[in-house]
Amino acid sequence: MATPTQDFFATFEQTKLVKADKAHYMHGYHVFDEHQEQGALNIVAGDGAYIYDTEGNRFLDAVGGMWCTNIGLGREEMALAIADQVRQLAYSNPFSDMSNAVAIQLCEKLASLAPGDLDHVFLTTGGSTAVDTAYRLVQFYQNSRGKPQKKHVIARYNAYHGSTCLTMSIGNKAADRVPEFDYAHDKIHHISNPNPYRAPKGMSEAQFLEFLVQEFEDKILTLGADNVAAFFAEPIMGSGGVIIPPKGYLLRMWEVCQKYDILFVADEVVTSFGRLGKFFASYDVFGVQPDIITTAKGLTSAYLPLGACIFSEGIWKVIAEPGKGRCFSHGFTYSGHPVCCTAALKNIEIIERENLLAHVDTVGSYLEQRLSTLRDLPLVGDVRCQKLMACVEFVADKDTKALFADEVNIGERIHIRAQAKGLLVRPIMHLNVMSPPLIISHAQVDEIVETLRQCILDVAAELQEQGLYAGQ
Repeated sequence: MATPTQDFFATFEQTKLVKADKAHYMHGYHVFDEHQEQGALNIVAGDGAYIYDTEGNRFLDAVGGMWCTNIGLGREEMALAIADQVRQLAYSNPFSDMSNAVAIQLCEKLASLAPGDLDHVFLTTGGSTAVDTAYRLVQFYQNSRGKPQKKHVIARYNAYHGSTCLTMSIGNKAADRVPEFDYAHDKIHHISNPNPYRAPKGMSEAQFLEFLVQEFEDKILTLGADNVAAFFAEPIMGSGGVIIPPKGYLLRMWEVCQKYDILFVADEVVTSFGRLGKFFASYDVFGVQPDIITTAKGLTSAYLPLGACIFSEGIWKVIAEPGKGRCFSHGFTYSGHPVCCTAALKNIEIIERENLLAHVDTVGSYLEQRLSTLRDLPLVGDVRCQKLMACVEFVADKDTKALFADEVNIGERIHIRAQAKGLLVRPIMHLNVMSPPLIISHAQVDEIVETLRQCILDVAAELQEQGLYAGQ
């Protein structure tokens, strides 16, 4: 869309919206006391990498929505494609012997983009349902091959795999584990977070890698290899803090999976569709051929909700064995929704036509280089960035890597400062996470880094004045 005018913003009654939001709208990850006191940033328009609130304030969205607005907001051709599909066919039953042409075309396209023999696609409503589907597919596969005991899965601490009850249990992010919710523990196990910055003291990165691989193998042997069905892993852990594992880690973990007949499930909900400069990162970036890939977010660049569970010919041959009469009794009303599938196909067309993957290679390398300049600042313990996935980790002491107390809310403090300057970064406890749209320019990268630098300096001074930071 074109840049909105003041007349557009005048149509919104800010006071009424804030009141109604507090009274009726329960947000995801709703922080009750904070929301009642502060309200929310109410967004009404978006254009490219920018979004606008009801008062007309413009923000450079370095978060990319939630890792997802890859081609940027407000694209007219996306709106036209979606509208045309609504007129032609707004919905079609996705179950059993019903299909629709657009869903078929999308599945064929995804199979052509996915690595190796990942030729089969189950369409879902988003990332959480894609990972949930992968878990159920693992169960179905192991039962179909006559191994009903092979059901345990292994993931990593501080991972994020979704927000359904099951996927939140597979993930084990400390900030998500609130005492008011219950989590599934049976048959779900966790091993160490592969974060080199938080490796045991005195351990080199090479030693840390050996420790992680050995820990994984030990866990398998403890559980019994005949009982372990799958390993779930984000190639780069997203919401857990953009954890870039030691070089060779994913390939080594895949080799252990091969050794013990364990499925490798690559959760590429964030890393797929260009964020790391490739359509899928598992093979093209890390050299790993997964058995299952889950994807969402950049699949439609968030124009409409859609996810996919893409799996191998080897799995298909087992579950679809002729003469067995099996039924994969799993699905969603909005699986394969024709309008969502149209959005995905048009989104992929744009990524290919505009050569956005090559752009990410260039601008992503620039973001890596520019963000690394923040390492000299007070409060900054670590900077992690690979292409357009980035995170700054804040510490109270650089030497010991000690964190600030939770009540200091360091990530939030810097986020609020940045927001006041027209920049959005995502606060997660002691982190600021960034995942800008693939279309971001070099000038916008400079704006992100320069604004963030000033905000970090301002917050460091503020904390010193309050006696919460000794300075270094």
